[in-house]
Amino acid sequence: MVTPPIALGRRARLEPSSLLRRAPAALVVAASVFVLVWVLFWAPKTNYGPAIDDPSDFFKTFLDSITFAGVLFVIASGFTLIFGLMRAVNMAHGSLYLLGGYIAFEIQQKLVGGSAGGFGLVGSQVSMWDWVVPAIVAFACMAVIGLVMQQGFLRWTQGQDLRQALITIAISIILADQMNKHWPLQETVTWPGRIDTFVSIGSVKYNGARLFMLGCAVVIGLALWAWLQKTKMGMIIRAGVDDRQMVSALGVNIQLAFAIAFLVGAGLAGFGGAMGGAQFNLAPGLDGQWLLNSLIVVIIGGMGSLGGAAIGATLYGFVSQFSAAYLPTTSDNCCTEYSIIFTFALLVAVLAARPHGLFGRPA
Repeated sequence: MVTPPIALGRRARLEPSSLLRRAPAALVVAASVFVLVWVLFWAPKTNYGPAIDDPSDFFKTFLDSITFAGVLFVIASGFTLIFGLMRAVNMAHGSLYLLGGYIAFEIQQKLVGGSAGGFGLVGSQVSMWDWVVPAIVAFACMAVIGLVMQQGFLRWTQGQDLRQALITIAISIILADQMNKHWPLQETVTWPGRIDTFVSIGSVKYNGARLFMLGCAVVIGLALWAWLQKTKMGMIIRAGVDDRQMVSALGVNIQLAFAIAFLVGAGLAGFGGAMGGAQFNLAPGLDGQWLLNSLIVVIIGGMGSLGGAAIGATLYGFVSQFSAAYLPTTSDNCCTEYSIIFTFALLVAVLAARPHGLFGRPA
């Protein structure tokens, strides 16, 4: 049987495009193999050297990556609720994180600092209650501020992305100025002494506070999944994102559902500030850094996907921590100049292969 010329031409046109579609996957596989070989067997002029020569440092870097991803997820999950699900552009999310951390710091100082001069707390002075209460207060305060933002400014500008961005940037600047006035220096929320200890994982001793952060992230992730997937309010929020007019026409108060989602998302930023303030400190300017972190996680994972936020946070955590440990250091042999490059290379690679993120879909 002779194949018609038209069919041959169509097959010839399809074959190059099929190859182009397979090219990104092949590049990802090749890059992954190269990274694995580099870390395991080569890694010259790096902080740790080849992982095969020092597996304990490799395991510690692995734990650093996954615990850092836990903090990223807690903060970015709130951003996913607000930006990914509701399509509300909240450029003040980083300020909510930093302000929540400062509020947790002040509450903890008042609970414990009276006998310590108001500063310089150590873990032995801080009980579990002295950390949990400030974290809950930070969550509640940021939830209220987020609700005021949503009801007072963003509710009336739904669908107007540029206007919402400008409004929340203005709010972020106001909050940053106030934080600079009241907390001009670096501050730290103190971990409770009972968890700020080293625990043994095999032959490796690791910080228990970082494992506690990971545990909090897992609990929060499961609670959010159950809320969005198994409750009536979660179903209303998801349906309202897909077709707001139809849900409203059915008599459902979609504005109430969105207000609750914004409240929870802003509160998670405050709770993340309490964790981040204990592990990474609090300082002026960090609000912009954590806003950028949240944006990267949500873009990688895909807007509106809670699972995507978890995967995005994990990828971001591993790339940032492993590139800092296993890329060549600068002349002072203390840090690398290439870590930030690989972080954004991850973002570019994901968007090149999946324009809507790993688990995202068009709005």
